[in-house]
Formats: sequence, C-alpha cells, structure tokens
Amino acid sequence: MTKSILHAGISDVLEALQIDSVNQGTSTGNTWFGQGENFNSNSPVDGALIAQVKTTSQADYEKVIDSAEEAFKQWRIVPAPQRGEVVRQFGEKLRELKQPLGKLVSYEMGKSYQEGLGEVQEMIDICDFAVGLSRQLHGLTMHSERPGHRMYEQYHALGIVGIISAFNFPVAVWAWNTALAWVCGDVCVWKPSEKTPLCGIACQKIIADVLKKNDLPEGISCLVNGDYKIGEMMTNDHRIPLISATGSIRMGKIVAQAVAARLGKSLLELGGNNAIIVTPDADIKMTVIGAVFGAVGTAGQRCTSTRRLIIHDSIYDTVKNAVIDAYDQLKIGNPLDENNHVGPLIDTDAVAAYQEAIEKVVEEGGSILVEGGVLSGKGFESGCYVKPVIAEAKPDFKIVQHETFAPVLYLLKYSGDVENAIAIQNDVAQGLSSAIMTNNLREAEKFLSVTGSDCGIANVNIGTSGAEIGGAFGGEKETGGGRESGSDAWKVYMRRQTNTINYTTELPLAQGIKFDL
Repeated sequence: MTKSILHAGISDVLEALQIDSVNQGTSTGNTWFGQGENFNSNSPVDGALIAQVKTTSQADYEKVIDSAEEAFKQWRIVPAPQRGEVVRQFGEKLRELKQPLGKLVSYEMGKSYQEGLGEVQEMIDICDFAVGLSRQLHGLTMHSERPGHRMYEQYHALGIVGIISAFNFPVAVWAWNTALAWVCGDVCVWKPSEKTPLCGIACQKIIADVLKKNDLPEGISCLVNGDYKIGEMMTNDHRIPLISATGSIRMGKIVAQAVAARLGKSLLELGGNNAIIVTPDADIKMTVIGAVFGAVGTAGQRCTSTRRLIIHDSIYDTVKNAVIDAYDQLKIGNPLDENNHVGPLIDTDAVAAYQEAIEKVVEEGGSILVEGGVLSGKGFESGCYVKPVIAEAKPDFKIVQHETFAPVLYLLKYSGDVENAIAIQNDVAQGLSSAIMTNNLREAEKFLSVTGSDCGIANVNIGTSGAEIGGAFGGEKETGGGRESGSDAWKVYMRRQTNTINYTTELPLAQGIKFDL
C-alpha cells in the first residue's frame, strides 16, 4: 500500500474489510475467482491507488449465474421469516463494521466521512425494515361472483435479481435492493460501479460470512466486476427476470430497451434535476440550510442533489445574498477530515463536465455569483477538487434543463403565484425530487396536489436530498419510474399470482357463460 493510504489510516480499514492489494472480483459467496484483467481503484481524495480488482470474464459470469440458479431453488422455499433472520444478522455485522466500511466509502468515492457513515446506516435501516417485512409479504382476498368459490392473490419469489449500481452510493443502493429481494426469496447478482469496486467486494465478504455461518447455499449473493460489458451480459440475460439499474438517463434507456426486448422487468433509478421553490412565506434560515446541503453535499453527486433554486422575486435578493454568504463558509478538502464540508468529485471526467456546465451557462447569458474553479496544490493533488458554483440563470437555458453531476446551483426567479414556480419546476425532463419552502398551508397543499410537483418525491420545508428508507424512493419521467426501499416497493421483487378455488361439486363459468356437455 502507498504512503498516502497508510497516512490516512486506510490500511487498517482494508484489513478489517478483508481487502487485499489485488482482489478477485467475482464471487458466488465465499468462493472467489476472476480470470479477467486487473483494473485499478484510485481514490479521488488523493489520487492514490487503493487496490486492484480482477474483472469478471464471460466464463466467470456463467459460473455466477449457474450458482445463483441453484441457490434460488433452495432459498425460495426457506420460510420468509427465516430469510428475514439472515438479513437481521447481516444488519448486525454492518453495525460492527460501520466505521471501517463508512471510511472506505468516503475514501473510495470521495464523500465526507459523516456521509459515508450515514450510507452504512441506510444499509442497517433497510435491513431492519426488511426483517419486519419478512412477516408481512401479504396478498389480498376477493369475493368471487361464482357461489362456492374463493379468490385471493399471493406473491412468490421472482428468481435472480440483477443489480447495477452507481458510484455515488456505492453500498446503500445495493442494500436497498438486496435486503428486500432476499426476504422475498430472490437471489442477487451485483455489478458495482467500476469506480468503486472495493466497496462491492467489502459488502460481498460481509454477507458471504453470514451465509456461511447459516449453512446456506452459495449463490444467494453474487458479485461481478467490470465495465459496461458486464452490465450488457446481465441486461441481455433471460435468466435474470429483473434488472435494477441506477445511473444516468443515457444508461437507463439502454438498459430499458435491452430488458424490454426480452420482456423482462426493469427497475430504473436515473437522473434528477431537482428544485427547491422558495415562496415569500419561506423560513429563510431553513431554506439556506436545505439548499446549501442539497447543492454541495456529496459534491453535488447525489441523484437528489439540488440543482435549481426557484425564488420569488419579492425575496430574491434576500435569499440570494444569504446563500452566497453560506457558500463563503464552506470548507473544501479531504472528506476524512470532518471539518470539511465538500470533498472531491469522483474523477477528472466529472471535473470536465463541471467546467463545461459553467462555460455553457455563461454562453447562454447567465452570470456567475460564486466563482468556481479546480483546486490545486497541497491536499488537492488528485485534481478532483472543485469550488461549488452559484449561477444566475433562466429556466429555459439548455444547461439548466440538463443534470450536471457536480456542485453547480442555478438561481431562477419567478413572480406571481406559486403555480408559476411549480410550472418552472416541472418543466424539465427529470422528475425525481422536489421541495417547497413555505409556511403558507395553501401553497404547501397546492405543491403536493395533483396539479403540483410531478416528481416521485415532494417535500415541504426540507430540502430535496436525504430520503428515509421508510418511503418508496424513485421518480417519474426520465428518472425511470422505479421505486426502491420502503413502502410497498418489495412487490417489484416478486411475481403476483391470482388464485381461484372451487369447493363445490359444480363448475359454473364466470360472466354467466353456459357450456353444457
């Protein structure tokens, strides 16, 4: 390991999580293999090589699917509460390893250590949710139109769930899917982002130990690693009935078409161009906190990050000045230092996209209120640290309509009633998260009504970022329409079956049809 890793205390983290300098990237449980080439995981924090991972070859992939299919035959007949007990044990292991796993998330992805710990806490929370769910996988009973008949519906395990996750939440989104899928009786094959492969390896080793201690078959949890080619193997594989994919809209459209072509199911969590509406009745202090965290948290690399601040013209200058003052207090640097608010972007490609967005907003006639730029010098050697930017813009600017995965916040002005602000908010292709800051009950209810926000998430007096696992997470329009995590999101991981039982000696047909022999 390099000196920078040792200095950051990461060597202890890697040891606790069983990460080696070179890691096999394919697993069917406690069995690890990998015949592909090595690829590197470099930290955006300091640019250092953390470790290497072997990619999954086609032959490796076939081993994984074979193992998953065999495991499913056994796992699906384990009673759901017993499956929940296994997930409970997984949650307990996460509690034990929360600090090292949270630090690995922070170091490999670049989010603050507090956010890394928060992400692991999300994993723990969804495990707790899934444990309770394991005793509530209920259907419905219906009255039959035919005498002496009973109708009901039930849910059965679906099969293999393929999970393709993004770098920005390298462990939590996998857990959202797997915890629910496992209690539903499914088995999972996970392709983590090639930008954060070590987080995937660490999680797989944790659950593999739990499965082994419970004498459960390998293949309940599987891991594959590599670039988009591995994702293509999964999306085109008819043996995987459900693909859950998190990432860009461009990626989601490719996945959706491939899965639909074989009549499979897809759960898509794609981009967000999220806005906070600030009305004249807003609490300015709360608005600033929500907007600033939403815009700069995770360096603007959350799908729920705040991209647009839509402010009423009567308070525009007040809100603008308050947000600018808050940006002056931001500290940028190593995310493992808890005094810093903003860490690095994931890589230099993300930096280039950030720079391009700033150039485009100026080209379209916008003005920069808080200057950006790439930081260099001591502590910024990776070239991935940037200054959060605030720009004045208009809603119809092309760049404002686009999701830039970086800390770039656009201030937009509206006049008149809240309906005008809602129209601006909804006039983008994405529909993930939204918020309104107001103490006016009528405005709040209008925002939440059928003619209000068209997003999957609509908040009042909190920001766009920071969803809890109890509610279903996801969005509409080009965000993909998928729902993960809480509420009844579990249903997508199961197949629904309607049953009719005739307990008479007659065979009447539905709709009064006569068929006498």
